[in-house]
Amino acid sequence: MKFKKLLIFPILIVVFFLFFALGIFLWWKDASKPVTSVASEVRFVIPRGRSVSQVATSLHKEGLIRSPLAFKFYVQLTGKTKNVQAGEFQLSAHFSVPEIVTELSKGPLELWVTIPEGLRREEIVGRFVEKLEMKEPFASQFRQEFLSTTDRKEGFLFPDTYLFPRDASASAVVKVMTQTFDKKVDGDMEKAIAESVYSLEEIVTLASIVERETKTDGERPIVAGILLNRISIGMGLQADATVQYAVANENCKLDVQNCSSWWPVPTLDDLQIDSPFNTYKYSGLPPAPIANPGESSLKAAVFPEETEYLYYIHDPEGTIHYAKTLSEHNANVSKYLR
Repeated sequence: MKFKKLLIFPILIVVFFLFFALGIFLWWKDASKPVTSVASEVRFVIPRGRSVSQVATSLHKEGLIRSPLAFKFYVQLTGKTKNVQAGEFQLSAHFSVPEIVTELSKGPLELWVTIPEGLRREEIVGRFVEKLEMKEPFASQFRQEFLSTTDRKEGFLFPDTYLFPRDASASAVVKVMTQTFDKKVDGDMEKAIAESVYSLEEIVTLASIVERETKTDGERPIVAGILLNRISIGMGLQADATVQYAVANENCKLDVQNCSSWWPVPTLDDLQIDSPFNTYKYSGLPPAPIANPGESSLKAAVFPEETEYLYYIHDPEGTIHYAKTLSEHNANVSKYLR
């Protein structure tokens, strides 16, 4: 009797797991089916940083899959978690879950490209070549067209995260970036610029210096005001970023693609470079922007904070220190940098 009971127990366990497995199979068979038999495709975008779970939820909300759990189950079971990339895809509710995952694993039709604030146009084109995974000779053609199209557009290529097809033309990229800039310069900014003694390009030039000279949004309006204070008394801007720009123009003009540093640490000798962008040597604003500023730097240049400060430095931890006089500035240098 005891033997029979011992024999029945494992049999019940086996039967339970068989029914459990059958239940999983039947659930999967239904949950992984296409949502519809209509074979129409739709645009599906995966933003950067989305997890598989978030992608599954979005697919379900868009009506492309029956079950988020079925999608997550299949992706993890097949080890394709890392195959699901950010970007734009053409998907259909006519696809089954395995077919959806296959399409996502092929890679997006369009890719996300993030352009940080404060880059030169030569750095920006390098980002697009890299992030859009361009191959030669298309990469060289794109680079040449981009640099040609952006001549005199430094400062107006708005830093943002963009979605572009791999075969996007340089002119299309530039058009989107400059249109984004135009949208960011809203009515209040346009009105303030129109009432200012400075032109739009001069404001953008100031914003580009502020972008390269500052570290936080809070300090940008103050630094913009300091630079304008210097201009108002005929003092040179003495901004290291402008010297970096001038030095890189000289060092990298023969080999733009392989420039070792677009923002070299300036030396004492560099401060003597004969360039209109050297604000230690020439007073006033340089003749054009030195980089492409973000929204906070643009706003700082349009709406600078009025102070009596004429000097600023950043300590090794990145904290900024202001001074009204040269003696106060020298004291800050001695205290924080020496």
